[in-house]
Amino acid sequence: MALSLKYALVERERRFLVRSVPDGVERVSTITDRYIEGSRLRLREVRGADGDVVRKLGQKIRLGDGTAEVACTSIYLDDAEWALLSRLPGRVLHKRRHHVRRDGIDMAVDELADGTLLAEIDDGDGPPVPVPSWLDVVADVTADEAWTGAGLATRQGANS
Repeated sequence: MALSLKYALVERERRFLVRSVPDGVERVSTITDRYIEGSRLRLREVRGADGDVVRKLGQKIRLGDGTAEVACTSIYLDDAEWALLSRLPGRVLHKRRHHVRRDGIDMAVDELADGTLLAEIDDGDGPPVPVPSWLDVVADVTADEAWTGAGLATRQGANS
């Protein structure tokens, strides 16, 4: 059966381990992801510095081996739906997301609990933008499943 992308947003994400958060942070949010055991589903809670909370059920499907292209779908949840789905077994990942805009480039830099910094650039529908010289890259981990959210949650052994 062919994968229909009718209701999905296609993202072209590249991920890089970096040494520091670059200048240009516009806002910071706190994210808790729960990767539901036995599925490709993720519950996400995003808390903004202003106290706003957004909760959603999402799915990301890689569109090829080692590719940066993923199909994303999301459903926004109310409190009752969140409470119900949060009872499902899953692996949890906590991170602080630094939203950076600099020189016309938007990116997210996730700060993990152990201090690791993971930058993500979404190229949208266009060709990949060059990695900016001001991003202090340690390694390109785009094709490494260990550096996806689900991979990080598994590696950290965070179950709840």
